[in-house]
Amino acid sequence: MALRGCVILLFVLLGGSVYADATAKNLAATTLPTTEAQANVTTEAQATVTTDAPTTHQNTTNSTTEAPTTTHHITTTEPPTTTEPPTTPHHNTTNSTTEAPTTAHSNATTAPTPPPTTPPVPKPTVGNYSVRPDVNSSICLLANMGLQFSYTTSGNASRQTFNVDPNVTLASGTCGIGGSDSSLVLKSEKVTVHLVFTNVSAKFRLHALVLLIDIGQGSFFNESNTNLSLWEASVGSSYMCRKEQTYNISDRLTINTFELQVQPFAVQKNTFSTAEDCEAAQPDNFIVPIAVGIALAILIIIVLLAYLIGRKRSHTTAYQRFN
Repeated sequence: MALRGCVILLFVLLGGSVYADATAKNLAATTLPTTEAQANVTTEAQATVTTDAPTTHQNTTNSTTEAPTTTHHITTTEPPTTTEPPTTPHHNTTNSTTEAPTTAHSNATTAPTPPPTTPPVPKPTVGNYSVRPDVNSSICLLANMGLQFSYTTSGNASRQTFNVDPNVTLASGTCGIGGSDSSLVLKSEKVTVHLVFTNVSAKFRLHALVLLIDIGQGSFFNESNTNLSLWEASVGSSYMCRKEQTYNISDRLTINTFELQVQPFAVQKNTFSTAEDCEAAQPDNFIVPIAVGIALAILIIIVLLAYLIGRKRSHTTAYQRFN
């Protein structure tokens, strides 16, 4: 029994040893293929990676090559298109710029021209003015006229022209009694005109004019002349001049009158007396020169006749002596 047990034990040991060797060989065989498989996998992976990388690089290269080509082709094709639009705007801009300066220059040349050729001031409205000693008294001075003044504040300043507007002008004054002067004052918001008439030797005339203008900013234009001899007529008559007349009051002031008729003295029944017309009086101004010329002509004729007569007598006397 002991021997049989030992034999069984020996078989068990031998069987275990053989199984152990077989297991080791199987394990080795199993490990080796795994390693080789890993090696193969690694090799294939590397090969695949290595192969794909160039392929990818080649694709990248192709893509890069095509992209520049496409981009260059597009860039080359589009610049003409892009160039043309600037060409057209540039052409338009050039035309517009050329025309604009031409127009602007023409306007600039024309603009300074109007000031010297500014249209004249229209004729003034004729105003009807009168003066009374008081509200309940009769009129002592009558004046119908349109007044236009032209003045300059200095020698270098431009000349200003304005009309007296009777619609915004108040008339006042004084009545000449007993040889005193009559006056007419026309006053508006910014203009005051003072006319003074004198009575000498049964003739009246305008002998003084004062003009005061508020030109703004606390400045005034003030001009006067107290040595005038205008609008002369007989006392008891009126002076009339329908046509426009221009009078130089001073170097800085000129007055134009329209439809003028004044009577500063001896007004009867609040109306004008018989008028002495300026146009009718003009021919009288030539009477004196004509008379002087005729007198000189007659004198010359008399002198020539006397000379001829004297010469003829001298020849007659000489002839008689010779005989």
